[in-house]
Amino acid sequence: MFKKKLMVGTVALLLVVVLAACGGNGETTPDSNVDTENDSVENAEMNEETHLEEESDSMEETDLSSMNHSSSGEVPDDLSDADDPTYTVGGKAVIHANHMGGMDGAIATIEGVYDTTVYAVTYTPATGGDKVENHKWVIHEEIKNAEEQPYEPGDEVVLEADHMDGMKGATATIDSVEDTTVYMVSYSDTETGDEVKNHKWVTEEELSDFSSR
Repeated sequence: MFKKKLMVGTVALLLVVVLAACGGNGETTPDSNVDTENDSVENAEMNEETHLEEESDSMEETDLSSMNHSSSGEVPDDLSDADDPTYTVGGKAVIHANHMGGMDGAIATIEGVYDTTVYAVTYTPATGGDKVENHKWVIHEEIKNAEEQPYEPGDEVVLEADHMDGMKGATATIDSVEDTTVYMVSYSDTETGDEVKNHKWVTEEELSDFSSR
């Protein structure tokens, strides 16, 4: 009887030892499983945030690079010089327009002054991409096969202007029309300090006297 009890006790002890060994061979507790799952979720969220930030930065760089801030200074042959402009070639004025970043408040040097009709236009780039709405400005002489009379809001035209990638050759809708004096200007970007040469266009209403500052 004693031997029998001793044998049962020995077997029970061996089972305890085996189970303890199995418990230490890579098995995880419920708490450790939760921690592992939480770490995986956090890592996935961090990777997603990084990806979205990279996409946003890429889009911003693309948008900025599509605008030709500077130009060669060439203008259409049939564009008329202004007779009595408020600001003359070589003079300075303050820009009050936000067609792009770093423009508003910049000190402009007047490079050219012309009397014409200007349009704000909406178009889809000829090269593809998102619609550009209410772009300022395109002048009458930058419209393909332009009629003698100014166009009206709602009219469709084909652009010859090349201020932005995909603009030339694009079909545009006229948003607004104004007969005014337009200026080609050079200035330093107020945000980056970069020099912008022969920018087209700003209207007389978007300039103020520099000497009053």
